[in-house]
Amino acid sequence: MSTVTNGIKGAFRIGQTVSVLGRTGINWLRGERPPTPRLLRQTFESLGATYIKLGQFIASSPTFFPKEYVEEFQNCLDKTPNLPFGVIKKIIRDELGRPLDEVYSEIDPVALASASIAQVHAARLVTGEEVVIKVQKPGVENILLTDLNFLYVSARIIETLAPKLSWTSMSGIVEEIQRTMMEECDFIKEANNLKVFRDFLHDTHNEDAAVPRVFEHCSTRRILTMERFHGVSLTDLESIRGYARDPERTLITAMNTWFASLTQCEFFHADVHAGNLMVLKDGRVGFIDFGIVGRIKPDTWQAVSDFISAVMVGNFDGMADAMIRIGITRQTVRVEDLAADLKRLYQQMDKMVPDEVPYEADQAEDDVNHILMDMVKIGESHGLHFPREFALLLKQFLYFDRYVHILAPEMDVFMDERLNMLH
Repeated sequence: MSTVTNGIKGAFRIGQTVSVLGRTGINWLRGERPPTPRLLRQTFESLGATYIKLGQFIASSPTFFPKEYVEEFQNCLDKTPNLPFGVIKKIIRDELGRPLDEVYSEIDPVALASASIAQVHAARLVTGEEVVIKVQKPGVENILLTDLNFLYVSARIIETLAPKLSWTSMSGIVEEIQRTMMEECDFIKEANNLKVFRDFLHDTHNEDAAVPRVFEHCSTRRILTMERFHGVSLTDLESIRGYARDPERTLITAMNTWFASLTQCEFFHADVHAGNLMVLKDGRVGFIDFGIVGRIKPDTWQAVSDFISAVMVGNFDGMADAMIRIGITRQTVRVEDLAADLKRLYQQMDKMVPDEVPYEADQAEDDVNHILMDMVKIGESHGLHFPREFALLLKQFLYFDRYVHILAPEMDVFMDERLNMLH
């Protein structure tokens, strides 16, 4: 019966998709013709969960998509209306299989946040702990599968009709998107990521960083109950001073923790934008939201390690050589030419941050994306195509580079002995 129901829902979803695309086409014929990247982004937002996530994937994947689309999809909003609290309570009750008052003494009916896949509510356990409950919205998984299967079939048709369109497999990209999106729908995997990172902090005797504790007795594949953190964003310099006497020291803690995870944890946090790094009231650095993590394949790690080492000493030939080993290419790449282009980009990065002007967090976000796309573009101009994991890794590097300009503009990242980048 559930198979039939899912089939009906799937057919209805395809009908919705065709309807939205039809409205977009009619508006275009009527003369509403914004630039193609913006039109696509607005259409994706109208189509909901899958396409919003696809838009975010485009924004974080300059190795796969053209620069103008990557830039436009930075604006893809994942904010959706709150589901009624009654619906949320029913989902939690059904998932736990028992009355809510046996687990929670209170749940705030007003959501802290609502996005395409989940809604988050503050709560308190009957044992007294303050928590947040991340609740997956009903039908999300079925919608994702229907949409992604539709996209996969479309991609295969396009590849068949135009085999020379791109040497990057479109269906392969859709498969990668499906893998990452379905992982985001499985809160057990996110809970496991939190536990693995927590164990990593314990094993490395790191008491200056923290991740939320998962409460397994009230977590399932569709709801995740975890410790609530109170603090401020890492880039909120004025507020940080109330929690940490030395913002520079706090930034070093965050960087050392993240760099240590590259070699001592089975994954790295792949989304360290300012909203996911908190300075807690006790001065510790809080890492939150482990829905997106990156894993470097063992055979690629040595080249990545060499790349980081080359960046640290400003060795552009070494950076170029490592990038060639990391990338996929169908042609011979001249190390010296790639190194010269990287050196020019490096000089531009320095000019982005004038010493006499305070550097803002919003500017950091924009700069990270522009530099990342420029680096990818340089690689592609030499015939290199990089795996997405490398782009994710590079993006986190660039975030930290920008945070240094906000919190510790006098610090020399490569010479400061307090930083342990590859230890």
